[in-house]
Amino acid sequence: MSTLPLGMIIEGLVAVLLLITIGYCWMLNRRLQRLRADEEVLRATISELMTATEIAERAILGLKTTAAEADKTLGGRLKQAETMSQTLADQVGEGEKIFIRITQIAEAARSASAHREAPVRTERYPAQPAAENPVYAPSAAGYVSAQQPHAPVVEPERKRSSRASDIRSAAAEATARLEQFRKRNGAAA
Repeated sequence: MSTLPLGMIIEGLVAVLLLITIGYCWMLNRRLQRLRADEEVLRATISELMTATEIAERAILGLKTTAAEADKTLGGRLKQAETMSQTLADQVGEGEKIFIRITQIAEAARSASAHREAPVRTERYPAQPAAENPVYAPSAAGYVSAQQPHAPVVEPERKRSSRASDIRSAAAEATARLEQFRKRNGAAA
């Protein structure tokens, strides 16, 4: 058999197994040290992440507060603008009514004074012969031919004052701008 006793073989085998165990423990220790180093880096990263999260939460709360205040302010201003726009539209409408009444009164006064003051005027146009040149007289309906008293001659229409149309266009422009303002603010919100 063998010259080595059985006890020595077992002790040699135990020694080899102990060497393998020591090597494995040494390798395991190095891995644990790296894991602990990574754990410290991970803890630092988690700490920084928590700090950044807290800062972001505070910033979000500040933004919400600012947005709520801006919404209240903007809402109040929009209500004021709508009220002002409605008031202006009402006033423009009333102004147009008054302007139309004044125009009617002025036209009635002109026609009444024309009937009282002006006798029948006769005019001849020198470019036409006497047979073709009718005689015209002023009347409430314009100039009327003296030869045909009931047939009015078309007089160029007086242009109505453009004030009412200017006021209407200004009100329409203000309303359009208000709508654009509302759309911009609605899109921003």
